[in-house]
Amino acid sequence: MDITFIIVIFFIGFIGSYISGMLGIGGSIIKYPMLLYIPPLFGLAAFSAHEVSGISAVQVFFATIGGVWAYRKGGYLNKTLIGYMGVSILIGSFIGGYGSKMMSEGGINLIYGILALIAAVMMFVPKKGIDDIPFDQVKFNKWLAALLALIVGLGAGIVGAAGAFLLVPIMLVVLKIPTRMTIASSLAITFISSIGATVGKVTTGQVDYFPAFIMIIASLIASPLGAMAGKKVNTKILQVILAILIFATALKIWADIL
Repeated sequence: MDITFIIVIFFIGFIGSYISGMLGIGGSIIKYPMLLYIPPLFGLAAFSAHEVSGISAVQVFFATIGGVWAYRKGGYLNKTLIGYMGVSILIGSFIGGYGSKMMSEGGINLIYGILALIAAVMMFVPKKGIDDIPFDQVKFNKWLAALLALIVGLGAGIVGAAGAFLLVPIMLVVLKIPTRMTIASSLAITFISSIGATVGKVTTGQVDYFPAFIMIIASLIASPLGAMAGKKVNTKILQVILAILIFATALKIWADIL
C-alpha cells in the first residue's frame, strides 16, 4: 500500500469522524460516498459497495466510542432512551448486517439511498420548542422508540452505517428529544448498533482490514474533537449542518442509482 492510499483513507476517516462527534452520527452518511468516490480520483482502486459497508461498520464502532466518552458528563446521555433504542437497534443491525451478504451491490446502494432520503425529508420538518425542555424533564414513548430503532437497525445493518443519520431526525421530530441530548444519546445508541453491524460484516468476510485500521486511528483522534466542538455550536446551526449533509448525500446516491 502506498503513502497516497494511507493519506486519502486517513483523511476520509478524520473528516467523517469529526462530523460524527459533532452531530451525533456514526459518520457513514459522509464516509460511505467518500469511500466510494474519492479513492478513484487519486488513481487508487475503487472499493466495492460490500467493502465500503464493511469498512464503515468497523470504523463507526470506534468513532462512536470517542464521541460518547466526550459527552459522558453534563447529563447529555439519556440512559432510558439509550436502553430501549439500543437493544432494538442491536437486534436489527445484526440481522441486517448478516443478511446483507445475500444482497447485490445495487441493492445495498438502493437501501442506503432510501434511508438517506427519508432522513433528509425529516430534517426539514419544523422542530419548535424541543430545546427549551430541561434534560431531567424529557419524556417519550418508549415502545415507539424501540420499534423505530428496530426498523432503523435492519436497514442500517445492511449498509454498515449504524443508522444514526436516521436516528437523529427520528429523535428530534418524532420523539421530541432536545438537540444536544439527541446528539449524545444517538452516539451511544449508534455504538450499540455498530456492534451488531460489525459482527455481521466480519463473520461474513466483508471487511478489508488495512483501510479499516487506518480509519479507526483517524476516528479515535477526530471524534472527541468533533464532540467538543458540538458542545459549543448553536443547536440550530447543528440541525442545519446535519440537514444539508444528509440532503446532499441523498441527492448524490440517488443520482448514481438512477
